Amino acid sequence: MEFTAGGRLEVRISGDDVGKRVSVRRVSENGPAGRKFTDTVGVLTSWNSGVLLITRRDGERVTVEESSLVAGKVVPAEPARRRGPAATFAELTHVCARAWQPLESEQLGEWRLRAAEGYTKRANSVLPVGDPGVPLDEALAYVHQWYAARGLPAYAQAATGAEGTQEPLCAELTARGWTDETPTEVRIAALAPVGDGPDPGAEVVLARQPSVEWLARYQRKGASEVALKVLCAGPSVWFATVPGEGGVPAAIGRCVVDGRWAGFGAVEVDPAQRRRGLATKVMTALARQALDEGASAAWLQVEADNEGARALYDRMGFATHHSYRYYRAPEHLDGTGGAVHRRAR
Repeated sequence: MEFTAGGRLEVRISGDDVGKRVSVRRVSENGPAGRKFTDTVGVLTSWNSGVLLITRRDGERVTVEESSLVAGKVVPAEPARRRGPAATFAELTHVCARAWQPLESEQLGEWRLRAAEGYTKRANSVLPVGDPGVPLDEALAYVHQWYAARGLPAYAQAATGAEGTQEPLCAELTARGWTDETPTEVRIAALAPVGDGPDPGAEVVLARQPSVEWLARYQRKGASEVALKVLCAGPSVWFATVPGEGGVPAAIGRCVVDGRWAGFGAVEVDPAQRRRGLATKVMTALARQALDEGASAAWLQVEADNEGARALYDRMGFATHHSYRYYRAPEHLDGTGGAVHRRAR
């Protein structure tokens, strides 16, 4: 911690330092032996209404009351690791979920039901990681009812291909008539090599909010208020834009920094501007920002049939960690969570 000339601790951070790596000391306990302190190091994710949110390297998020601060300073980012990251399925799944948050959620045991008025399957599906706390058929029936009450189809996002993933659950869903859609790969890489791409210079503009121009390039047309809330949610969100003609960007991208992880998405390029390296420049600019915030590992999600994007990510060093699919519930469920098989009349 920094000391003043008089030997006292000093708070040398403010809301202007959001997105930077900081070290803070706060009063954690008052007792007979005097005040006790707790130190926290991580990325200052937000500072709102007198409360700081700091994301540590392991992804843990710590809230700190501004009134409890006794010292604070900006600290240099840790040296970037250049080898590929190790990640458990549970850690990576929760990091991915925090980067695309619903408007409404509810816990069913360790399962998380998510809804955002139908905007994307990711924000409108149950994340069935862990134990729902009730028998499977009862859990599936509750999931179906929960989404039906919101006028939405019931989806479950279930993964395969890594230790701790959900092959048994996928088999159970299939046996009950749930149909799978949209196979998607979750890929990871060391972040530093992504930041070693061609210098984006002033060609790529970074911002905390998506501009009207950014939204004009975004493939999910008609971005509503709900869409904007989902896009802007996350620990530390950045939007990249390469300006283009007619007010529509030549390329865009999005990145969410969360502890040691940087998640990339919405990387899109004007078809007329492809093969100019713009997607690489967008990811390079976002990666450098994430490195400045202390991240060291990268992740992204790519649909299995998107050959162009998969080839790009291959060249950038991304390797598949696991895959997932969305399982859609049958329209009608019987008492065991399976489809109702009606007799022909």
